[in-house]
Amino acid sequence: MRLAFFVNDVATEIDEYTTTRLARAAAQGGHEVWYVGVEDVELGESNEQMVARAHAAEFDKDDTLETFMERIKQRDAERIVMDDLDALFLRNESIDDQQKRPWASPLGVVFGQMLKARGVTVVNDPMSLTRASSKLYLEEFPEKIRPRSLVTRDPEAIEQFARKVGHCVVKPLYGARGRNVFMIEDEGEANLAQMTEAVLQDGYAIVQEFVDGGEQGDARIFLLEGQILERDGKPAAFRRVPTGNDPRANISAGARSAPLEIGDVEHGIVEAMGEKLVADGMCFVGIDVIGDKVVEINAESPGGMQSVERLYEIDVCPTVIEALERRTDSKP
Repeated sequence: MRLAFFVNDVATEIDEYTTTRLARAAAQGGHEVWYVGVEDVELGESNEQMVARAHAAEFDKDDTLETFMERIKQRDAERIVMDDLDALFLRNESIDDQQKRPWASPLGVVFGQMLKARGVTVVNDPMSLTRASSKLYLEEFPEKIRPRSLVTRDPEAIEQFARKVGHCVVKPLYGARGRNVFMIEDEGEANLAQMTEAVLQDGYAIVQEFVDGGEQGDARIFLLEGQILERDGKPAAFRRVPTGNDPRANISAGARSAPLEIGDVEHGIVEAMGEKLVADGMCFVGIDVIGDKVVEINAESPGGMQSVERLYEIDVCPTVIEALERRTDSKP
């Protein structure tokens, strides 16, 4: 399989990222693996082929993730024809580019759509990813598995929702890494106006009813083709526990990871979501769960495999690559 990972910028990739682990699994599986950054693509003027200045990813038997990534960055870029790829794995964070490089933010989906039309297998499906990369995507799933919520640009509507619901969380509709996520204790929250103003600077806000148990963090569960991702009977799932007085459960915000036991509640949630995720082409996603509610779907470059690897001493990334192999093998 000839596979490329599409990232924001090859130079800023970090060895601990889930993307690095996926690339390692693909290279160890004998596949031809490349890294392509958002600004590395060209559309040929004569033959209209899409080409890229790509960095080869070859894993040596003595490599660590650090040396693997160092060599990827140090290699001179080579021109490859992206039309000839078997698969493109979209691993760029469009949110990261929204502020400093707004021109770059939509291009993963745009290039992905073009390559899908040319016969390349693209994960996750770029036609649906336009919707799925927004927190609004959660609203398309059954009410029983998600908290009450409001999506708005109206500060008064947010205040009314808080008055009606009470304890809730307000955050940007497009956001990541716990940025501008605020807890509203009740309708009398003294800082509600300032919280709302900060969130609305990023566009639409989503306000969600606080789910009991959220103060203890949430569960990150990885799904592959609509089912819980696992390898050798061990699930790719863990609990994210906030530290100190910070209520955010994002690992990037300082939360710690802990083992998670998958029970009937989690299986019920996945059963309620699986069919639609498969229909939408969301092959590899991470869901964040509190109690019996999904509070977020991470369809664009979901991360956290380092926690799975450390907690259970297992690498589940080969299972993801094997699923990608099956997809490319099944193409006519």
